[in-house]
Amino acid sequence: MSAERGASDSVDDETERMLRAAAPAALAILVRTTGDFDGSEDAMQDALVAAATQWPDDPPQNPRAWLVAVARRRYVEQVRADVARRRREERAFGLEPPGGRGLEASDTLSEASDVDDSLALLVLCAHPAVARPSQVALTLRAVGGLTTAEIARALFVPEKTIGQRISRAKARIRAAGATFDPPADRAELADRLATVFTVLAVIYTEGHTASSGESLVRVDLSSEAIRLTRMLRQATPVDASWRAEVDGLLALMLLTEARRPARLRAGAGTGAFPMPELVPLAEQDRSLWDASLVAEGVALVEGALGTGHPGPFQLQAAIAAVHDEAQSTDATDWREILALYDLLRVVGPGPMVELGRVVAVAMVHGPDAGLHALESVALEPALAGHFRVHAVRGHLLERAERPDDARTSFATAASLALNAAERRYLEAKAAALSH
Repeated sequence: MSAERGASDSVDDETERMLRAAAPAALAILVRTTGDFDGSEDAMQDALVAAATQWPDDPPQNPRAWLVAVARRRYVEQVRADVARRRREERAFGLEPPGGRGLEASDTLSEASDVDDSLALLVLCAHPAVARPSQVALTLRAVGGLTTAEIARALFVPEKTIGQRISRAKARIRAAGATFDPPADRAELADRLATVFTVLAVIYTEGHTASSGESLVRVDLSSEAIRLTRMLRQATPVDASWRAEVDGLLALMLLTEARRPARLRAGAGTGAFPMPELVPLAEQDRSLWDASLVAEGVALVEGALGTGHPGPFQLQAAIAAVHDEAQSTDATDWREILALYDLLRVVGPGPMVELGRVVAVAMVHGPDAGLHALESVALEPALAGHFRVHAVRGHLLERAERPDDARTSFATAASLALNAAERRYLEAKAAALSH
């Protein structure tokens, strides 16, 4: 659920969790039954506002069905009002979308809400009438439930630009008369799936490390991303050209998710409820990692790489696998990781790829080499003012035994971090170097 949808910012955590879990699938159902993406999203926004008001006192047994019912009523009201102006009585009362069946009065609530159309909605948002950047923004909003601000931070784009992209995307889908049916042409489907992969990765990343707020993780988002990716893999033919990249994406999520139990520890504060502390990879108790997820992820990425044409998510998963299979940070094969990053910056370049490579360079060639590589990476426009640049610099300066400079970098990073857990960790690093 997002602030743009008009719900109160004071919604309790349980209601927020229920809304985030149910809203994307509910929207997908409404789009399927009406054939109208824009009108369905407007109706769903109204339903979310009603839910934010009513659910805290009277939570529904079936949140998705509740949203579908309320949004459907609102959609009917919208269409009838439009018909009154445009005299389209037949479509108003039949709700028959172009090429679709529509919602009939005889449909039961369970029949409308039991089918999970999330994947179909993902593919619809990636319609070729919409430019790729706008496809990603719209899908993150409609399926991922991310706010405009969260999408902007994830994509390193100004918030205003994201809002414009979402508006343009909805307008173009409406103008194109897009239907809920997936494209029959495999080439077009493969092109759309490139957007779907990106969206699922961003949803998972926001769940794994929230870009803002008090909590480091948002399990609802990471779990949903994994669930959708598993669904996508199940629906993908084994011989499909994109199957290896689906496997790579799922492997990346699983190998990253495996470390979650060790990423936080109880805070050492003196208050009644000390805030949990972030534990960096190098300090994590690896016995807490989920061995079953590691095994599944490694098997997936090994099978994917065996196809001989590694995509960006396969390479990212391979890097994660090297980390997960090592007994410690020092025992990690950093030369292999650096080689994988060198491949990744060709196949799937990006600012975070470059920043990750800087760390690998430092581990292989020393902190001074890492600092030298960071100088050019920090000039990337997308990384201007990003706290992670200063955090990486702080770690490299600490390793180079330059504590005063490291303290300054950590303090700067802390001032820029929007996530409370990351900010506390960086503040603690700066404070430790003051002694």
